[in-house]
Amino acid sequence: MNTYLEFASNHPLMISALMISLFLLIFSELRRKSRGITNIEPQAAVALINADAVVIDLRSADAFARGHIVSAKNIPMDELDADSEKIRKLSSKPILTVCDAGMTSTRAADKLRKAGFESVYGLKGGITAWTQANLPLVTGKKTKKKK
Repeated sequence: MNTYLEFASNHPLMISALMISLFLLIFSELRRKSRGITNIEPQAAVALINADAVVIDLRSADAFARGHIVSAKNIPMDELDADSEKIRKLSSKPILTVCDAGMTSTRAADKLRKAGFESVYGLKGGITAWTQANLPLVTGKKTKKKK
């Protein structure tokens, strides 16, 4: 214990920086929790998808065709309306929102939570994090076209 106290007295700037960093980390986590938004890592998203979650891809139709998560539904952010029948029938399942980098999916998850959906998650880092984790994407050539 004396060693720690001696280190702290010899390095006040380091200890101050550590305490500030710790405070900011705790503050940002508490703020995120209070807003009710949960962003999950790609590996946790796989487990959620395997547990029958619905994936809503918020990107444009062109970006969706270039590559998307298996069984994802393409509903661009500007068309996402929590009151629409398309979204309401999904309310019984967990919902995972996906975008390019994770920012839009966080806003969409917040919007859906405010509309009364309980199990809504955003993919942290979006499709970019998904591909960096070497997880598969389905390209537009493999998707079925609706007539």
